[in-house]
Amino acid sequence: MSDLNLTLSPEALKSVSELALAHVGDAVFELLVRQELCCVKAAPMRDLHRMTVARVNAPAQAARMEKLLPLLTPEELTVYKRGRNAHTHQAPKSASPGQYARATGLETLFGWLWLTGQIDRIAVLFAAGKEDADAT
Repeated sequence: MSDLNLTLSPEALKSVSELALAHVGDAVFELLVRQELCCVKAAPMRDLHRMTVARVNAPAQAARMEKLLPLLTPEELTVYKRGRNAHTHQAPKSASPGQYARATGLETLFGWLWLTGQIDRIAVLFAAGKEDADAT
């Protein structure tokens, strides 16, 4: 597996839609949440799913994104806005359209960072966006 290269060139990334980036970013974000809950918080197994769902939903992601906005580079902000403004399907009942758009923007940003190999930047933004409520 040493020749596994998951990053894309800037040219290849141009052909990836915002919603495809969000699809990747959703998985990246959820994996980080699961890792944190399993390894850092050492939550009991019966609570892991509940705690994950509480952090990986549109309202929680939208709130986290608000904390991250001042930290974004101009390029990251452009990627976020592309995702936020993407034509998504109807928002889930648990989120307003604005929350769903901001959550999609966060996922797009995380997907773009992942596919460009900026893993350290993902870690910085993930840590910076933590809520005090994450302590539950």
